[in-house]
Parts: sequence; C-alpha cells; structure tokens
Amino acid sequence: MGIEEKLPSDVLLTSVEKLARWGRARSLWPVTFGLACCAMEMMQTTGPKHDIGRFGMEIFRNTPRQADLMIVSGRVSQKMAPVLRTFYDQMPNPKWVISMGVCASSGGMFNNYAILQGVDHILPVDIYLPGCPPRPEMLIDAALKLQDAIGQSTLGKHRARDIEELERERLGGTA
Repeated sequence: MGIEEKLPSDVLLTSVEKLARWGRARSLWPVTFGLACCAMEMMQTTGPKHDIGRFGMEIFRNTPRQADLMIVSGRVSQKMAPVLRTFYDQMPNPKWVISMGVCASSGGMFNNYAILQGVDHILPVDIYLPGCPPRPEMLIDAALKLQDAIGQSTLGKHRARDIEELERERLGGTA
C-alpha cells in the first residue's frame, strides 16, 4: 500500500518549485502594446466570445512595471522600436514576449526603411504567432503553449544553468 492510499483525499503533495511554476504559468499579466490591426484581434480575446480570462490572463496592464508578458501586435516602426525596448526593460523578471502577426514577426508586406523587419531584432521573442491578422483563437493557443513552457521551466540557479546549456547548444559547441 503506497503513501497516496494512506493520505486523506484533501491532502496535496508537491514541491515548492512545482507550485511556484504552476502559479507563475497561470497568472500571466500581459502589457498592452497594440500597434496596428492585430491589436483589434488581441482585444477581441478579452471579450465574452473568447474570454482569455479563463486562462488567468484577463488583467491587461497599462504599465510595463506590473506585467510579465508583452504581446507585440502589429508593425513596429523604427521610431517606435526604442519605446518598445524601454517598455520591455521596465518589465520585471521573468518576462516573456509573444510576437503577434506577420508584421511584428518579419515586417510583413512593409519591406521598407520605416518598419522594423521583425521585433526579434530588439527583443527576445518566446512565441511567434503567424497570420495577417491572427485570429483570437490563435492567440489563446499561443498563450496556452507559453503557459506549458513556463510550467516546464526551472527556477533559481537551475534556470541560469539551463539557459547557459541552451546557449551553448545554440552556438554549436562548448563555451
């Protein structure tokens, strides 16, 4: 007979790290950074039809100091890029970025000097969301995938070690 069978039904066994990862993944607070038509689809996810609040993300913040997820939706101009980077730098750690739409991911149809050809030139992007514009269902799916990734990540000194190992693999060797 295992220990699970001896415990009462209202007892939960877990580690502090697993509980912290679960709480961090299920309480993402996005910062509103809608720049073009994709922003309409981002706003639609908070409406009653899609209700992203079911997944713990209904509190869209107007200040980066209270947010841990940035959803960049729409084209980023060269003049807006430093502002976007400032917003990102003001967010507390850990922080994540979703690039929503083809314009934010690669510049889209705007292949000119005024539009940044991908937000990943100035920010580290965790999830790229394709489409022109992507549907609210796609944003919800990307948010759920990000929650899964956060739930699988490690915390503290183990996180730093894992990031170093990923960087070594990305660079193709040992550093």
